[in-house]
Amino acid sequence: MFKIQELLGDNVVNSKGESIEVKHLFNEETVIGLYFSAHWCPPCRMFTPALIKFYKKLRSRGEKLEIIFVSSDRDQEEFDEYIKEMPWLALPFGDQRADMLSEKFDVSGVPSLFLLDAKTGEVITPLGRAQVTKDPDGEKFPWRHTEES
Repeated sequence: MFKIQELLGDNVVNSKGESIEVKHLFNEETVIGLYFSAHWCPPCRMFTPALIKFYKKLRSRGEKLEIIFVSSDRDQEEFDEYIKEMPWLALPFGDQRADMLSEKFDVSGVPSLFLLDAKTGEVITPLGRAQVTKDPDGEKFPWRHTEES
């Protein structure tokens, strides 16, 4: 079992609300982005389109990147509206794992993007948002050995 599965549990959901088994998402090289965000948050609404563009660009060139949306939305309707924009997966709205992950990674505000090694669960960088902004083409992805990691 990958360490990331211990953090995420057995299932996440896609933008249609369908359950996806976590064990089928990763391999040895996968980088997991935990994207802490909310529909009501203006900085989140500004960053999400940049992250979508980044994600699609990296995936199209074969990078092993999976992002999991960890919502701070206030209700199911906000969550449903926001997740429709995202090409990645999410913890279900109201899932207790969201609070556990926020606490574990000491998330003090949104948007926040943590990149993790799927195999070990180790944090590659807690500054994913800054790295995506600074390196939108992902030339140095996953930023394992950068000063700002």
